[in-house]
Amino acid sequence: MLSIITQTRQCAGAALFGLSLSVAAAPVTVIDVFRDPNCGCCTKWISYLEKNGYQVKDHLESDMHAFKQAHGIPERLSSCHTGIIAGKFIEGHVPVEQIIVLEQRDDLRGVAAPGMPTGSPGMERGGVREAYQIIGMTRKGGDEVVASYKAQ
Repeated sequence: MLSIITQTRQCAGAALFGLSLSVAAAPVTVIDVFRDPNCGCCTKWISYLEKNGYQVKDHLESDMHAFKQAHGIPERLSSCHTGIIAGKFIEGHVPVEQIIVLEQRDDLRGVAAPGMPTGSPGMERGGVREAYQIIGMTRKGGDEVVASYKAQ
């Protein structure tokens, strides 16, 4: 007959084993990133995504302008690289927090950090950050500010 302490340890061990299996089985979100092969800031943004738990599939594109046109990304939202997650676009140096917002909102086709704002993820410059906004593009084609970042 097993003692109460042994039974408790076995139950605790089984519970921890079950917990570790459920954590290990959690799906990893994949982002396809399309970029110019000569862009260094794009690889910094990819590293940022990977450090934040995303799996990145890196695609080199020789004509990003044509790629953006083909995917319905308007010039007003354009930046250097484009991510695609679950059929939605992530244009430029968008922080992870707004990628999560994008994933949760069915009314958005994508989010963008237009241009290449200094201090955004992948565009760090010695602690300096210019003010910038993350713009969401709705399914109807309108724009809405999803987040604003102050200058530092």
